[in-house]
Amino acid sequence: MLLEEIMKTKVHTLSTRQTVQDVIELFETQKIRHAPVLENDEVVGVVTDRDLKDALPSRFTVSPKGAPYQKTVDEIMTRNPVIAHPMDSVEEIAMVFYEQQIGCLPIVSGGKLAGFITETDLLYTFIELTGTHQPGSQIELRVKDRSGVLLEVSKIFYQHNINVLSVLVYPDREKKDSKILVFRVQTMNPLALINDLRKEGFDVLWPNMPQINE
Repeated sequence: MLLEEIMKTKVHTLSTRQTVQDVIELFETQKIRHAPVLENDEVVGVVTDRDLKDALPSRFTVSPKGAPYQKTVDEIMTRNPVIAHPMDSVEEIAMVFYEQQIGCLPIVSGGKLAGFITETDLLYTFIELTGTHQPGSQIELRVKDRSGVLLEVSKIFYQHNINVLSVLVYPDREKKDSKILVFRVQTMNPLALINDLRKEGFDVLWPNMPQINE
């Protein structure tokens, strides 16, 4: 999946000459926590709620009329932010968020702002990718780390006419020669499926249901 598929294209921006009070009003009215800063249509920084917190004397100030509220965006923004391109992959950018400990990312194409993405956008994208937002059941299997094993498991799902919403593969920390497969399937009663998986020799870790004896 590419960033252009999930990025926000209608972005609320700031200029370097605006004030802290302007930022507060923008964040409150638009219910946002991050905004890119533009100068001559180029991204020169970002302002986050953390930047605001650092710039203000107290979160409990009632009347925002003091000098701190007249500071310019240029004084409080994070300069030279990490940027991305619309054709970058979501998975790679998720790693950038983790490694750089950032909460937002301007997306630039041809030197101009093309979009914006936040950690919340990324989180919801991964919720969609795993199918967690849809009704269903989760099944975890321990399988041998060998070619063709996913196909063998998929055949059993096919025989039960059960739709697979997503599948994730994790390393097995207990057995180095195995993998953990996590399926999200479109059924609320996976008991018969789990029974057949066990009959074929697959180690079902979750859910821990009793086997049906026929």
